[in-house]
Amino acid sequence: MRIDRKFTRESNDPYEGIKFVERVSKINNADGSLVAEIKNVLVPDSWSQVAVDIIAQKYFRKAGVPARLKKKFEAGIPEWLCPSAPDEEALKELPVAEQYICESTSKEVFHRLAGCWTYWGWKNNCFSSEKVARNYYDEMRYMLARQLAAPNSPQWFNTGINWAYGLEGPAQGHYYFDEAVGKIQKSTNAYERPQPHACFILSVDDDLVGDGGIMDLWRQEARLFKFGSGTGSNFSNLRGSGEGLSGGGKSSGLMSFLKIGDRAAGAIKSGGTTRRAAKMVTLDMDHPDIEEYIEWKVKEERKVAALAAGSRITRRCLKDILKACWGEGLKEETRFEVQKNKPLKKAVRKALDCFVPENYIYRVIQLAQQGTKEIEFEEYDTSWTSEGYLTVSGQNSNNSVRLSNDFLNSVECGGEWNLLRRTDGEISKTLPARDLWDKVNFSSWSSADPGLQFHTTINEWHTCPEDGQIRASNPCSEYMFLDDTACNLASINLMKFYNDEKGLFEAEDYRHACRLWTLTLEISVSMAQFPNKAIAQKSYEFRTLGLGYANLGAMLMVMGIPYDSEKGRAIAGAISAMTTGASYAMSAEIAKELGAFTHYEKNKSSMLRVLKNHSRAAHNVESNEYDGLSIFPQGIQADHCPTYLLDAAQKEWADALALGKKYGFRNAQTTCIAPTGTIGLLMDCDTTGIEPDYALVKYKKLAGGGYFKIINQSVPGALRRLGYKPGEVKEIVEYCVGSGSLDSSPYINRNSLKEKGFTDKVINNIELELPRVFDISFAFNKFVLGEEFCKDVLKLDDKQIDSIAFNLLAHLGFAEDEIQSANDYICGRMTIENAPHLKKSHYAVFDCATKCGKYGERFIRPEAHIQMMAAAQPFLSGAISKTINMPNDATLEDVEKAHMLSWKLMLKGTAVYRDGSKLSQPLNSVAIESFKQLQMEEDEETVAPIAPAMKAAEQMTKIIQQKRRALPHRRKGYTQKASIGGHKVYLRTGEYEDGTLGEIFIDMHKEGAAYRSLMNCFAIAISLGLQHGVPLEEFSDAFVFTRFEPNGLVTGNKSISMSTSTIDYIFRELAITYLGRDDLAQVTPDDLRADSIGKKDQQSNDDEDDDNVLPLLIENEKKESTDTKVQIAPAIKAVPTNGNGHGNGNGNGHGNGNGHGNGNGATKLSSKQGTAVATTAVIAKLKGYEGDACQECGSLTLVRNGTCLKCMTCGATSGCS
Repeated sequence: MRIDRKFTRESNDPYEGIKFVERVSKINNADGSLVAEIKNVLVPDSWSQVAVDIIAQKYFRKAGVPARLKKKFEAGIPEWLCPSAPDEEALKELPVAEQYICESTSKEVFHRLAGCWTYWGWKNNCFSSEKVARNYYDEMRYMLARQLAAPNSPQWFNTGINWAYGLEGPAQGHYYFDEAVGKIQKSTNAYERPQPHACFILSVDDDLVGDGGIMDLWRQEARLFKFGSGTGSNFSNLRGSGEGLSGGGKSSGLMSFLKIGDRAAGAIKSGGTTRRAAKMVTLDMDHPDIEEYIEWKVKEERKVAALAAGSRITRRCLKDILKACWGEGLKEETRFEVQKNKPLKKAVRKALDCFVPENYIYRVIQLAQQGTKEIEFEEYDTSWTSEGYLTVSGQNSNNSVRLSNDFLNSVECGGEWNLLRRTDGEISKTLPARDLWDKVNFSSWSSADPGLQFHTTINEWHTCPEDGQIRASNPCSEYMFLDDTACNLASINLMKFYNDEKGLFEAEDYRHACRLWTLTLEISVSMAQFPNKAIAQKSYEFRTLGLGYANLGAMLMVMGIPYDSEKGRAIAGAISAMTTGASYAMSAEIAKELGAFTHYEKNKSSMLRVLKNHSRAAHNVESNEYDGLSIFPQGIQADHCPTYLLDAAQKEWADALALGKKYGFRNAQTTCIAPTGTIGLLMDCDTTGIEPDYALVKYKKLAGGGYFKIINQSVPGALRRLGYKPGEVKEIVEYCVGSGSLDSSPYINRNSLKEKGFTDKVINNIELELPRVFDISFAFNKFVLGEEFCKDVLKLDDKQIDSIAFNLLAHLGFAEDEIQSANDYICGRMTIENAPHLKKSHYAVFDCATKCGKYGERFIRPEAHIQMMAAAQPFLSGAISKTINMPNDATLEDVEKAHMLSWKLMLKGTAVYRDGSKLSQPLNSVAIESFKQLQMEEDEETVAPIAPAMKAAEQMTKIIQQKRRALPHRRKGYTQKASIGGHKVYLRTGEYEDGTLGEIFIDMHKEGAAYRSLMNCFAIAISLGLQHGVPLEEFSDAFVFTRFEPNGLVTGNKSISMSTSTIDYIFRELAITYLGRDDLAQVTPDDLRADSIGKKDQQSNDDEDDDNVLPLLIENEKKESTDTKVQIAPAIKAVPTNGNGHGNGNGNGHGNGNGHGNGNGATKLSSKQGTAVATTAVIAKLKGYEGDACQECGSLTLVRNGTCLKCMTCGATSGCS
């Protein structure tokens, strides 16, 4: 087989022109503590820090690598290609601790992968000469180092461990097909043959404990999950609930077993990490249990909501009952009598009204009779990782339904649909097809599941129908083939093949890459081991591959072409056609040398029919020219496609068909579009798979720690391509990302600061900090300015300097609108909308999947996602892993239209994700103007405090004493310092000799003269009431749960973590201290306000000063409305950086709101203390992230990645690749 050099030169180092540098890789816990640090990591200098972290932390072999190696020579194999083994004699000369080490250079990994592929390729006769083998080895190393392409993660984990280092281990129950003897063999070594496949489809029979049955499936899944792979299964063979059993009983039904499998998957951490297993569950629409299956996740999430609400209500009611049992002044004989103890009667009645079970009410009274004065009742919240979610089922898999054209036609025509028993095929139930369809749409709208797989379309493009139907997919839905098969994936980075100077896509270079990676994946089939005999057999017989691409969205932007455009779709179609055409042509070339796949002759006519349909789509023929299709593809629109790309695509298919007719094909399938999650970050792709970008401004991780704010690098290139001059490009970019400098800034600049006493040295320090922050106020604090300057020049006192919420710019006299204008200039607007010079006709080029930042209004419409998939699907063997993004205000009708459009545009599958549809996602991260009730609720918040105040006044008039009780001249009390939502509050008390409360003082030094005076008068009024005999209980009952700002996270108080207002906090503190009201010691976030639903915040350590945590106050992202308040979300991630730790968090709404614009929610508050600052889901949403926390590293940097999620911080993915 001929393999030429395209990227390297013979006798030259394949790394020629690449500068390798040593870097440090650090991974931190969410609290900022160090998890792992790897120093002296040798990588190409062009790699980002994220790419460095991924190869070092995820893909380096961490143990067992011999420090001294020797060649293990094999007959017929060139010496340089022979495997290596530990050199035992040389190892003995080293200290024991140095004999076995870990990988530390990227060159070692490139050599391990490329060398292993070359070795197995040689053993399987893929190379006609040693020169060809060397060409392949060098070209593959070049592409890995230059980030031109990458295989799926299991290749990086497992490939070459034995070949490069001689590592061996006990067999793990795997099998492989031995071509030398022509049969399946059981692996005798864990590493000699790697497991390079990411995607599996497992069959399951209607058998409880037999091989291939239900319980056997859980065992097979466990083996796959353990090694980092994912799997999918169609469970339609299992009989439905109530169907007969052989022993005479009735089946418990499909759902009972799905729940077992779901819990098993949740218990196994994929790849040994902290992320969940990757699993797909599929069910046909005619299964008897289909209705229950469709609503499974929706109902389970309702259980979580009920657990969260019910546990909190029950806890509160039971504590009230217990407190009433032990109230003061009660007679022992009536203390526990409900009819005679009035407080108890009231508490019981309230509990009954709240539907607390009578059994629990009576149980608490019984415990009180036995002397119990405190009880614990667990509370649950809606956090994804909480006990609430762990309690319910259905949360550890992606669920899909299998829809045939017959069903969808019945929906359109209003027809009936039959559910069929699995035991005898008879009708179990008949119902309107529309009813089932509505349930699917409602469930997708509510919980983002189930996804849809279009069974008829999938099988009309099936290359091997003689061996059975395609019934399932892998977890991410891009690999669709026969049951008990596997697929290994690789993706090519499109941006590396775009010549920016010429403005052309290098089609020949791309073709060369497609050929080499097709060969690589084919070799991987030969060298692999598999989890069971059936998969090993079918993988040998069909040899399915999963070559795809990444970075399409970024390349279209650089080309100056909108993602949502006919030209963009035409280019996507052409590149997809080139990919599959070149891959099938290479498969035919391999078949010429090694033979076609085993079942090719049986399926020859069907496969050629499918490939001819691919070719017809490249020529965009009329629908009547397609063969065997009921839904017709979207061909390449010649009017919108560059001629050179169209010609290249059509030529690839002409070559593929010509070669295939002559030699057959080595592989039944060759291509699909995978999510490219972790490997996309490894290749430094701006976009993954076929997805558009998620944000224009991103935060680049720095080698020394911290983050640096940068514009998406596609933006400047796109502006140049659109004809903007260098000066105009600079201004547009600065509008988006900010100037990062005080120079020429309005209002706040070098001159205005000098007028206020700032020196050049201090201003230069500020300048160094500005590129890192998302709000300029975070660059003005004692760590940047210097404590001495703050005190001596600015005349700030310690309270102001140490305040986590002190706004120095406002203190200096800058107005709010002046600060905002300067902030927009320096820190940018995070969007190109309304940028200077930029034509509105060009806005679409820069559209992203969601709105960009605070000011952005544009986003790619859902239909455009579907149309882009439809442009690529006709040219792929498999399918596409992609989510249809929808805004939160999308309706059920919108979801239905998206599903129906996906079917009619010939997609093989689709998954809708409506922003905020998951219960675990905080509402405040998706709250937008569509919530019409929000303003009404805000009005209620404004009015609400009046009622308690009137109540307190009424009580005072009723029980006021005639004579005021004087306090002693010298009296005891305490001072409590705390911070409420970032606002510092000092509460001081004065006591009588008997320890009862007689007066209070309240100080909120930041709030201005009017507010401070009002609080002072309020404290005097309360003090007078106390001294005239008003019981503290009356004040507490009146003012606890009053709602107004400031409110939110409370730090510095041991008992209170949240409060709904300053007054609420004060009277909680007083009631806990002087009345023993421990039931008021915790406030859930739901108590903040009627429009806020969020995750429960964590309180700082009891002995931790409140300055160690930075609460955030985020302005409403909607410019037209200033009334909307945003709830503070929980602390998620803290990483040591070069941050400053102070600021008001009320800037332009972008970044992390914690004093350091690092995109990770982390800032350094003190050179001694290190961490720890909270980030919020609100800010994550503004940056384009999903708002949920990564299960592996805790960062709020998850983005949609195909049908899965990917963490932009650590590279973790919820998928199988």
